[in-house]
Amino acid sequence: MAQVALGLVNGAFYAMLSLGLAVIFGMLNVINFTHGAQFMMGAFAAWLLLGILDVPFWASLVLAPLIVGLFGVVIERLMLKRIYHLDHLYGFLLTFGLALIIEGLFQWKWGSSGAPYPAPITGGTDLGFMVMPNYRLFVVVAALIVCLATWYGIERTKLGAYLRAATENPTLVRAFGINVPRLITLTYGLGVALAALAGVMAAPIQQVSALMGTNLVLVVFAVVVIGGMGSIMGSIVTGFGLGLIEGLTKVYYPPASNTVIFIVMALVLLVKPAGLFGQTK
Repeated sequence: MAQVALGLVNGAFYAMLSLGLAVIFGMLNVINFTHGAQFMMGAFAAWLLLGILDVPFWASLVLAPLIVGLFGVVIERLMLKRIYHLDHLYGFLLTFGLALIIEGLFQWKWGSSGAPYPAPITGGTDLGFMVMPNYRLFVVVAALIVCLATWYGIERTKLGAYLRAATENPTLVRAFGINVPRLITLTYGLGVALAALAGVMAAPIQQVSALMGTNLVLVVFAVVVIGGMGSIMGSIVTGFGLGLIEGLTKVYYPPASNTVIFIVMALVLLVKPAGLFGQTK
């Protein structure tokens, strides 16, 4: 049960990161490999805001995603908008190269060793089978709220309907006087901000380092593939579910805990290539 509880914490980060990827791919059709670097930038933004300007964690939860989201908007306007009409491979190569450049710059400036970030909530809660740190409980609840709010905003609101319509038939949407390029830019900024928000929340749990998103992004891509590329709810359910599976694997067969998600991905693709919640076109 303790490993299941800790698996939920990992699942919270998987869900938030895969949600951002699903939003970007589902709305823009771009495979955003810069997501891990943007997760790292969110953690660094919170760390720098605290160290330089003495900005507390709760303010950084808002400011850091905004700062990194604006960076994402600049990237979309300068680079990504030029390759929307090209094959997915171009977007993958561009974002992969950007991720290497961003991580290299941060590594050059601050090195590879991690920096601590103080937890904003101290103490723990006795769950009967373990004492769970209160901050980790906050992460699980906050991630669930953010994920469901994002899903509701895209699937159940007027703005979300505009976003989905703009990806299906941009010419028709323009005929109604809607600025489609601005919608696309805001969508990418939202996806990047979600990654940065996850980074801010991860800062007190992990060491803030230039490479903190490198390995995580591979796992998150597997989560998105399992849930179904572009499926918002699929990313949420799969992220939390795979976190639990990973936690249980650490109990019964620890050597497989690092690979169990990729094994699940292979099995799902054999049965349903479009993913659990994906739709075959």
